[in-house]
Amino acid sequence: MRSGKIIIRGIVQGVGFRPFVYACAEKYNIRGTVINHGSEVEISAFGEKFEEFRETVSKGPKMSVIDSVEVEPLHSGAHEPKDFSILQSKDGARSGFIPSDIATCDKCLEDVTNPKSRYYGYWATSCTDCGPRYSIIKAVPYDRERTAMEEFPPCSDCTKDYESPLNRRHHAQTIACKSCGPKLSLFKGDGTKIETDDIIKKAAELLDAGNIMAVRGVGGFHICCVENTAARLKKLLGRLNQSLAVMMKEESLEDFVVTPSASELALLKGPVHPIMILDKLDAEAHFELSQLHNLGVMLPYTALHYLLFQKLKSPLLVMTSANAPGTPMITETKVIFEKMGNTVDYVLTHNREIVNRCDDSVVRDGYLIRLSRGFAPLRTKFDLGAKQILGVGPELNANSSIYKDGFLITSPHIGNIRNPQTVAYLEETIEKLTNLTGLVPEIIAHDLHPQFLSTRAAHELAEKYDAVLCPVQHHRAHIASVTTENVVGIAIDGVGYGDDATIWGGEILSGSPELGYERTGHLEPVVMPGGDLATKFPERMLYGILPNEDTLVLLQSRGWDDVSLRVLSQTVSKKFNCPVTTSTGRVLDAAAALLGICRERTYDGEPSMTLEAFAERGVAQPAEIVITKSSDGADVLSTSSILKEAAEMMNDGLNTCDIAASVQSALAKGIAELAVLSVQRTGFQKTALSGGVAINRSIRETIIETLRANDIECVTNPRYPFGDGCISAGQVITAGILSKSERL
Repeated sequence: MRSGKIIIRGIVQGVGFRPFVYACAEKYNIRGTVINHGSEVEISAFGEKFEEFRETVSKGPKMSVIDSVEVEPLHSGAHEPKDFSILQSKDGARSGFIPSDIATCDKCLEDVTNPKSRYYGYWATSCTDCGPRYSIIKAVPYDRERTAMEEFPPCSDCTKDYESPLNRRHHAQTIACKSCGPKLSLFKGDGTKIETDDIIKKAAELLDAGNIMAVRGVGGFHICCVENTAARLKKLLGRLNQSLAVMMKEESLEDFVVTPSASELALLKGPVHPIMILDKLDAEAHFELSQLHNLGVMLPYTALHYLLFQKLKSPLLVMTSANAPGTPMITETKVIFEKMGNTVDYVLTHNREIVNRCDDSVVRDGYLIRLSRGFAPLRTKFDLGAKQILGVGPELNANSSIYKDGFLITSPHIGNIRNPQTVAYLEETIEKLTNLTGLVPEIIAHDLHPQFLSTRAAHELAEKYDAVLCPVQHHRAHIASVTTENVVGIAIDGVGYGDDATIWGGEILSGSPELGYERTGHLEPVVMPGGDLATKFPERMLYGILPNEDTLVLLQSRGWDDVSLRVLSQTVSKKFNCPVTTSTGRVLDAAAALLGICRERTYDGEPSMTLEAFAERGVAQPAEIVITKSSDGADVLSTSSILKEAAEMMNDGLNTCDIAASVQSALAKGIAELAVLSVQRTGFQKTALSGGVAINRSIRETIIETLRANDIECVTNPRYPFGDGCISAGQVITAGILSKSERL
């Protein structure tokens, strides 16, 4: 065969696919054309080495994802051109979507740091192998005129590189230089512009001098400062106890954190460049950055970051999102002045529009904590039938997912859907996903909780699209995101609305999305005195689990007055404003309160993370596991017994770290034992683990090791977070399977 039409489907936009094909055509002396049809690349090729050419182009460039390759004869009489050319893109299939933003590649960094290169010192340097993608796209197909780069027509030199077939910037839509590309500006916090010949050098000097600076990046603004300024920044942000992520060069890692494994280092340095949670060399060190035993670290991932660190004397920069926790990234310079003008001393910004905001991804132990820049939009091949589906996600750490034509696509992290601005961001994200993929939802999946703002949004969207609504219970979505097989699911987290209208969070769910999940085990139901107050003040949760005189005496010794203690006691005894919960997170909160290491939660997850930090330095002691039966036959782990034994350890003078380790160990072994009992009951030999508590290394590994000791396999989701960042995908998967089986 010496000619044919090659149709390649997948992620083929924004990855330099057409220039890659052109280079292959040059190599194999192929004549013809290549055109982009949305998620398809169509190649008409003529030449003696057609088969070698077909084999090579079928592999695609490094950032592409190939779904299928088809070869068919060209129509009779097809014109054979004298050379090979790239044709103008046309709209077409949209299943391939757009790749996520990619860290600046090594070759571009060489250009940025090479005085002989015309890209020397230019902060927005990129090529077909790197740079912004999702954050700048407005519409498909992915060409410059449909991105934020439309405002920056390339100069003659950039045009020459763009049109040069063997240049790696051949058809790079983000190509730009100092002459024609986006520009940096430096301002004081009050909006006064600072005139300087070297903006990056000046910014580095200001940071080294102890100033706080807002820096506009790829997907939004960071607030930056050096380590000595971290305490002032935390005070200004009102995040006195919360850890701050930091950015540093690779050679500085060894001074701050335990040496990353080979796989961790590869991920840190790879195309994603996420924040990675690593153990500190000294758990007590760098306390202003993190009061925990670990630290969130990332390497510079844009040319701007690299240039800044070239001029910076400090070995690291705090890099925390400018937005309040759980709210959308701030992307506009005017908003930074409005909302952060009294917090930051200076603002380093640029004039390239951030079309789609995108937070930093977070990874720990190889598991995702936050699905965002570099990993998302996340696209997975999945057969969920012919219906088009939208999943609006949960309330906390939310994102959204869609399904169309055999592909499940999940958006970057959105935040906590608890306020109008985050609801608006959810709706904005859904609109962009539907526009970019051509999705018209026929089914809209949402959380079972009727009062969630995301549930309300689902109802409004269902009316707009005349779509069928599909409520999916929170923890069932967790398990469905891991596997669709028959399993014993282990869902351990902080909160999820249960079938019985109580707050679930320590669940053993046996079954599958198609057959349904039976609740075969759970943690002991306990009360939350004062409802949400018990999450803010975990000593309330402690009394909810151990409502006895000893607990009241302990609280009195910590300053609780008689009136407060009497109200607390009566609240529990009369069951007034005391929601029932089986939450694993609340048990950990209560343990932290018992030990006196976290009496007030000032950020999400603080009590349990503080407990883990202490447990890391302790040795778990043997503890009794008490499991009973509920009235409906489910196995129930007694968490009050675990905390009662912890209280006895305190009275015996055992050190705090050992008690913390003992609580975690007993809880994890108890949860694993619940799963073992369900395996024996159901005959399902596989378990699936999900939920935010599984981020805790000791708890996760203890559960998995206990199951393995019983010859039971435990699977987790390698592509989605343990926490609620997997829920929207689980909702869509459940809805699709129910639809395929005609149960929806």
